[in-house]
Amino acid sequence: MTSELPEMRASDSERERVAERLRDAVAEGRLDMDEFEQRLDAVYRARTHGELAPLVRDLPAPGGAASPAPYDAAQPVRSGWRERIGLPPTSKGAFAFWGGFSRRGTWTIGRGFNAVTVMGGGELDLREARFEARETVITCVAVMGGVAVVVPPDLNVEVTGIGLMGGFAEEGRTDRAPDPEAPRVVVRGVALMGGVSVERKPTRAEKQRLKAERAEQARREKLEKREGRKELG
Repeated sequence: MTSELPEMRASDSERERVAERLRDAVAEGRLDMDEFEQRLDAVYRARTHGELAPLVRDLPAPGGAASPAPYDAAQPVRSGWRERIGLPPTSKGAFAFWGGFSRRGTWTIGRGFNAVTVMGGGELDLREARFEARETVITCVAVMGGVAVVVPPDLNVEVTGIGLMGGFAEEGRTDRAPDPEAPRVVVRGVALMGGVSVERKPTRAEKQRLKAERAEQARREKLEKREGRKELG
């Protein structure tokens, strides 16, 4: 079911797929909020595939393709995790003594990663990271120091470390189920008079998506009120 049949009537699920493409685009910075809201309004007013197709014609296909793809109403939305797994590692360990280390951005973590701090601190930010394998084991040893591990909300994380006169904690827990395509990360080790924390934080892209969803909800509520006034009139 593609744009080759522009006169075909669009279903609610097809409109929702196009709306999801637009949310991805605003999260990636391809659309500003004004253009997002204009296109989103057009999505929910669209009646046929021919009306939906132009709204995503200049956007890449789901999954981050570099070039635009034709609108396909049956094409599923992809999370993008598959493209981030199975890459050569750029780092397999970090050590800090009276100092600190940081791994953030688009680095690639090895399947086994050792993080050691002695009277120092370290940060491992996995929100934009890539992974060598589907399962990653991070072994943390914090002696009078600390290690902060930052992960996205949809990552599958297991924390099994021990705190001795220190702390080994998972913060920002959520009821949100992990993405089935996301890798599994095990954080283990020991904190001796120090601390290891695992905290869930949204990525910049997810913050933009949440902003877009709030704008979409506000638009829907405004439209419902407008329709309600018309019925009363």
